[in-house]
Amino acid sequence: MKKLNVFVVASAVLLSLVAGVALASPHGESKEEKKAILLVAFGSSEESAQISFENIDKSVKKAYPGIPVKWAYTSHIIRKKLAGQGKQLDSTAVALAKMVDEGFTHVAVQSLHTIAGAEYHDLRRVVSSFKSMGDFESIILGYPMLATQKDMVRAVDAVLGTIPKERKANEAVVLMGHGTHHPANAFYAALMFQLQLKDPNVYLGTVEGYPDLDTILTLLKQNQIKKAYLMPFMSVAGDHAKNDMAGDEDDSWKSIITKAGIECVPVLKGTAEFNQFVDIWVDHLGGPLSHFDNSK
Repeated sequence: MKKLNVFVVASAVLLSLVAGVALASPHGESKEEKKAILLVAFGSSEESAQISFENIDKSVKKAYPGIPVKWAYTSHIIRKKLAGQGKQLDSTAVALAKMVDEGFTHVAVQSLHTIAGAEYHDLRRVVSSFKSMGDFESIILGYPMLATQKDMVRAVDAVLGTIPKERKANEAVVLMGHGTHHPANAFYAALMFQLQLKDPNVYLGTVEGYPDLDTILTLLKQNQIKKAYLMPFMSVAGDHAKNDMAGDEDDSWKSIITKAGIECVPVLKGTAEFNQFVDIWVDHLGGPLSHFDNSK
C-alpha cells in the first residue's frame, strides 16, 4: 500500500509538471477565477451501473449550474477494462492535470465513496499533492457519504425510505456494504446499530470487513427470519451486487442465506440511484464550493 501511495503522489507531481500551466503571471497577478467540480468514484464497468453515475451527474449539475463537472475513476482495473471497450476514464491525477492545463483556478473535488476508507485517503493524498504544488489557487476535497453523525442520521432515513414497499415488518432487509481493512470500516457497524434502533430487522453486512455474512446470518436465525430482501449498500449495483450478493454461485449471499431456509429477494439498485443518498454527496460538495466566491 505504501508503494502504491508513493506512486500515486509521484504520478500526480509528474503529470502536473507535464501540464506546465502556471496560475499566476510573471508579476504574480492571479488569473481570473475559473471554477470546476471533479467527481471521483471507484468506478464500474457494468453498463447497468451507469444509471447511478448519471443520476449523480444530473443532481450535481442541477444544484450547481454553470460550473463544469468532470469525472475520474480511482480503480486502475476498471479504467483498463473500460479502455478495452473504447471508453476513456481518467485517474484523479490525470483529470486534475488536465484541469490545470485547461486553466481552472478553483476546483472542488467530491468523493463519491461511501466511507472515508483507503480509497478516500488515497484520493486525499493526490489532492494534497496538487495543493502543495500550487497548481490551483484553491483545491478542496469534499467528504464521502458517511463522515459525520448528521450523515449517519440521513443515511438511516435514506435506507428506510428506499426499502421495497411490499416488505413486511417481520421480514428482514440485508444490506451489503463493501467493507475495508481501514479503521473507517467501523461506520458499517455503527450504521447498523442506528438502523436497528428504528427497525430491528434491518441488517448491514460487508464483503470484506465487519459485520461479515456469518454474523448477519446468525442474527437472522436468532430472530427466526423467513424472508429477506437483499440490497447493495454501494453507490452502484455492480459486480459485487450481481455476483457476491445476488449470484447463483454457492458462495453468494443469496445462495448461503437461502440454504439456511430463508427466502431471498435481491434488489439490484445502488444507493446512487436514489436521490435520498445522492443529496448527501451533493450537500457535501457545497462545503468546498462555499470557500469559493460566487460558487453558485
